[in-house]
Parts: sequence; structure tokens; C-alpha cells
Amino acid sequence: MAEAHQAVAFQFTITPEGIDFRLSHEALRQVYLSGLRSWKKKLTRIKNTVITGVYPASPSSWLFVVVAILATLYTRSDPSMGLINKIQEHLPVSGYLSHQSQTLLSALLFATLLWLAVILTMRYILKQLLSYHRWMFEVHGRMSNKTKVWLALVRIFSGRKPLLYSYQASLPHLPLPAIKDTMRRFLESVHPLLDDEQFKRMSALASDFENNLGPKLQWYLKLKALWASNYVSDWWEEYIYLRGRSPIMVNSNYYGMDFLYVTPTPIQAARAGNAIHAMMLYRRKLNREEIKPSRIPGTIIPLCSAQWERLFNTCRIPGEETDAIQHMQDSKHIAVFHRGCFWRLWLYHGGRLLSPREMECQIQKILDDTGIPQPGEEKLAALTAGDRIPWAKARKAYFGNGKNRQSLDIIEKAAFFVCLDDSEQGMMGEDPGKSLDAYAKSLLHGKTYDRWFDKSFTFIVYKNGKTGVNAEHSWADAPIVSHLWEYVLATDCFQLGYNEDGHCKGDVDFTIPPPHRLTWDIPKECQDVITSSHAVAQALAEDVDFHVLPFREFGKGCIKKCKISPDAFIQIALQLAHYRDKGKFCLTYEASMTRLFREGRTETVRSCSKQSCAFVRAMENNRIELSEKLRLFQLASEKHQHLYRMAMTGGGVDRHLFCLYVVSKYLGVDSPFLKEVLSEPWRLSTSQTPVQQVELFDLVNHPDYVSCGGGFGPVADDGYGVSYMIVGEEMINFHISCKISSSETNAHRFGRHIHQSMMDILALFSNGKKNLSS
Repeated sequence: MAEAHQAVAFQFTITPEGIDFRLSHEALRQVYLSGLRSWKKKLTRIKNTVITGVYPASPSSWLFVVVAILATLYTRSDPSMGLINKIQEHLPVSGYLSHQSQTLLSALLFATLLWLAVILTMRYILKQLLSYHRWMFEVHGRMSNKTKVWLALVRIFSGRKPLLYSYQASLPHLPLPAIKDTMRRFLESVHPLLDDEQFKRMSALASDFENNLGPKLQWYLKLKALWASNYVSDWWEEYIYLRGRSPIMVNSNYYGMDFLYVTPTPIQAARAGNAIHAMMLYRRKLNREEIKPSRIPGTIIPLCSAQWERLFNTCRIPGEETDAIQHMQDSKHIAVFHRGCFWRLWLYHGGRLLSPREMECQIQKILDDTGIPQPGEEKLAALTAGDRIPWAKARKAYFGNGKNRQSLDIIEKAAFFVCLDDSEQGMMGEDPGKSLDAYAKSLLHGKTYDRWFDKSFTFIVYKNGKTGVNAEHSWADAPIVSHLWEYVLATDCFQLGYNEDGHCKGDVDFTIPPPHRLTWDIPKECQDVITSSHAVAQALAEDVDFHVLPFREFGKGCIKKCKISPDAFIQIALQLAHYRDKGKFCLTYEASMTRLFREGRTETVRSCSKQSCAFVRAMENNRIELSEKLRLFQLASEKHQHLYRMAMTGGGVDRHLFCLYVVSKYLGVDSPFLKEVLSEPWRLSTSQTPVQQVELFDLVNHPDYVSCGGGFGPVADDGYGVSYMIVGEEMINFHISCKISSSETNAHRFGRHIHQSMMDILALFSNGKKNLSS
């Protein structure tokens, strides 16, 4: 009843004298402040829409154009070459205005049209400039005069002080490759993986497709490429992610870790308070578009920022045939899970964001609660971890109305989900390596029922103060969550900080309402579905083998001294490690972003090339001379860099083949070539997690404040998933996953092969230098 009274703004009773109103001034004040905050957000959104809409010009430039046109009129010259007079003749209000007023209004209209024409021209020129990508293929450190002129023009037409979405309208569309080019690149990529007979057969299938069905499918893709902003992204989101019916836990979601060596405070509630507050500061910057647009590192070339839009207030909603992404414009609360119970925690009070100390107190109230879960509540989130169809049917049957609908809405419409984990994780104990592996597994799947895997991200806080994040993949790719996570870690430690006792700084307003416990009425039939989903999720989680390898022997700095791309170095080392682990090569997936284009997401770099295979074989042959091995490594590195650049600039293979396959399904035609190509498993799936905000971390003065990166589950049942993060100049963190049920894989064994391969390749260069000096 107390909670009900707090929610009512005023009460009234009927008396003999009439209606007696008893106003709650505090409640009315909260209504006023809430409305004020909402209107401020709307006005900010409108202002940013105007600024972004006229970029690369600025709204103030309109006044400059108007003044310039009016000034020329007063000098009795006509810069419009008669257009102002033409506009004046056709003004619908000419009968109500004096001649001077008509002239002034006509000049204003002409100036506005001229201003808009200049904006469109500048935007078109910038779009054409950003469509040029040959600069990426030039030799590192040798910039041509053409590229220098191009960079100068990009700088001129890029405008000043861009907002997050300022460049969106100027980004080029993803180009559609020619079928013959895709077929050639595909055959080149599979050649080292097939014997002569298999390659001859695959070449015949590719030739038949290129000459017969391919052109018909390509025609439809050309129409889409002309009409849509991006011919890949919407189909990629729908068919690769949202239509998947298997569990998204392990198979799709990924995770990010806390600092490797440092835990800023061991107090769980305090760490949660600072981090949640930092996340809301980031959301405020996001709403105001104050986050700087992403760029190619070390350049002024902008990247697409569209994926940021759904970072907060977003949830994946299950469906029987396909899921949907629900995004709210705003959310004033978060959903919290602790010891089997769900809570709603308001983020604002009195029209302001709760301070870190106030947030800590609210979290502590949840931690101190001794209530027990309601029937079916404890493992409810296992529905989001199991197969999608049972979850969709259960949601429709048991969560369509009443208190279940209200409580589910609170979770799905929350800014994000928080799990207050009652275990301790991190690099600790007598076996730090084993504890890191357990930490990774916990972040990836937890207990399978203590993360809401459908939320855009779940923030996890452990009992000992360690944190982490688990993110759903359909709405965006890892660099977006990574950008948020870097900001949160840096803000938590270097800006907000803690007092001497490890608690958050600041004062507390004790009139803030406590967190609200969610209520459920889950019938026995729904509890059976929850139990079944939990069994599926538990079997999947128990089959995951994980190994985290902090590689400290050398890092980016040492690799650059060898004049080699760090990514190429690591990818070739992974090829060598895989060959040593399994005695064969395999189809290798490396994720490359395509955000140079509007609404771009990713493309595949087929890292296993003819050149990398030649180098690996040479490394395993003691009879081959050192100089030859170095030559082969150089060729493999150059080939990898070329493949990566092609993928980034729209010249990849896999997204084009994927879209051709989707068109074939719409047309109801079967292609043996496409069916075989798209059914091939990626037995080595790799991805680099980039450090995007280097300025936030001073690793020179704070060398211990290094993030451990993040990882994902294995893509193939008999394959490996490898995520790596290049940290500073002297460290590389690897996250290796595979399945225990496979007799071919072992995460720790593969980790040892990676370590040894990295060392052997560096030794190759060291010995090469010694030979040269002697």
C-alpha cells in the first residue's frame, strides 16, 4: 500500500461540504520535473536534427548568406540574375505587401534556396570524395600527391565540429561487386583448401553460376543497391541474426571484461553505482550527439555511426518465425537481477540523474533484501538463453497481460539490464590463468538464467567488485559496445573515483523511493517451459571450453619495428597455430568493418590464403632457409593486408554471395553453388577488438589499467573462436573458445600453439637481423 500511495499525485474524499482535495505537492513537482526533462530532450533532439540536416554547413551560415544577398541588393546589383524578380512575381501574398516588403521576402527565399543548394553541393562533393579508397592501398608511409590533394579536399568539405550523426548523409553507399570479380576472389580463397579434383569441381560450379543463374540474381541486387542505403545490412540483420531459432547465448552474444590487474573497489554496490552512473552520462552524451563521430584511426575519414542509435533502451523480442528489435526513445529505469529476484530501479529523482553514491545506496538495498523468488521467477531469464520458438510461444501465452505483462515490460523497456552476481571472478587465487578462464565463461553465459540475453547489453557486477558486459549481437557489432565500455571503465576510475573506504563519492538524498520488486504470476505450464529452456541452455554452457591468454612477451611496438601490420602478424600466427594444432588448414573468418559506407556493418576477410599456407608449410620444414621463410612471410603479410583492405572497401566475397542467396530464395530457385558455399563451416573464426579511445587511458603512467578485451563462443562444433585485443605497445590478449564435446579441439592446447607461433615468427625476424648484421 505504501508504494501505491507514492504513485498517486493527489487524493480526494466526498464530504458533506463537497469534494475535499488533498494535493501531494512533492508528487506534482516530480510530474513537472519529469515533463520538463522530456521537453528538454525533445528540444535537444530537434536542434541536433537541424544541425545535422544542414551539415557540413552550419545554421548560422544561413544568416551570412541572407545578409550578403541583401547587401548586394542595396548596392543595386542583382546576384540572382533575375531570379529574385521572378520569385516576387509569383508570391501568393503580393497583394498584401508593399513593394519593398515583397522584394525583401523574395530575397530571403532566394538566399535560403541558394544556401540549401550550396549545402547539397558540398554534401555531394564530400560523398564523392569519401567514395575514393585507393589511398588505403598505398605503401605505408609513402603518400602520393593525389592522396595529399584528396585529404586536403576532404578536410575542406568536412565542416567544423561535427555531431555524432553529422556525416551520415555524406557517406557513400556500399558498392555492389561484379559477379565475375566475386567468383574470381572466391575461387582464389578456397584454392589452398581443396585438392585438384575438388577445386576443378568447385570451379565448374562457379562458372555455371556466373554464366547462368548469377546474372539474374545480380539484376535484383542492382535494383536494391540503387534503392536502399545499404544492399546488405537489413538482410544481414534479419536472416543472420533475427531469424536464427537456436539459442543466442554462446552462439551469438559476446562479452567484454573488466581491467586485467586492477579492481578499483571490492565493494559490489559501489562499483555498480559508479559504473551505472557513467553509463547514463554516456547515454546523455549520445542523446545530445556529443560523442565524436568514429574515424579511421589516425585519419579524418569518418565511419558510419548508425549503430549507436540502439545502444540503450533496446531489446530483442522473440517471435516464432523471426524476432524483432524493440527500441524506446527513452527509459528512466534499469532492470536488476539478484538472487533470483527482479527489480526496477529508477535512474532519476527530482528531474536529475542519481549520483553515484545514491545509486550505490539503491543497489545496496537490493543486495540487502532477504526476499525469496516467486514460483518460476528465479530461472525465468533462461527463456532468453534457450531456443527461440519456445520462448516466443511462452511470451505470447503467459506474458500477454496482467502483472506478468507489466513486469516483462519493465525489463524489456529498461535502459539496460544489470546482474548483481553473487560469485567472485577475475584473475585471482593460486591459479590466475584458470580463474581468467572461469571469468570468461561466466561473462559469456553465467548460470544461464541470471542474464537477460535479449537486452542490448547486460551489465554484470560480481561480489568482489569485478565487472563485465554481455551484449546481444543483432542490433550492432562489438566496436559500439566496446566504445561504451572503454568510456565506463575510464570514467569510473579516473573521473568519478571512490573515497578512502571504497564507497562512491557524494551525498545522498534519503527521500528517493527504494527500488521496486517486480511481481509475477507464472503458471505451472510456463514453469515447465522455463525448466526445458534451462536444460537446453545448461547443456550448451557446459560444452563450452574457454581459455584467456594474456600474451605479455611482446606487443604492437615490437611488431611494428619489423615493419609488419600487427593484425597481419597475428592472423598469420593463428594460421600457423591452427596447422600445428590440427595438421591442416581451414576456412578462416576474420571480421572486417564496412562502416566506410552508410549503414555498413561487417565483411569477411578470408585469412587463409595461398600465401599464408606457403609460409606455414615453410615454417614446418627445417630444410627451407631463413631468408626464404622471411620472403614467404612478407608475401603472406602483404596478401592479408590486401584482403583486409578489399573487405573494408566493399570488395569482399561473403556478403555479396549471401545477398545473392537471399534473392534466390525469394525467387524460389535453387543454386547448388550458393548452397554449398554458404554451408561451409568456419572452423577458425577470429575478430580483433580495437581500442578506440586511447586518450582515455594513460598506460604510461597507469600501466596496470589495461582492459582484458572480450570474446565470443565457437562458430563451428569442431572449430575455434578467437578474439584478440592489442593493448598498448607491449601486450596482446587472446580469448579462445571451442566445444568440449569435439575430440579435435582444446582451448588450452590451441593457446599454447598460439603462444609458440607468435614467438617463432618473432624469432624469425630476430635471426634475420642477426644474419644481416653479420
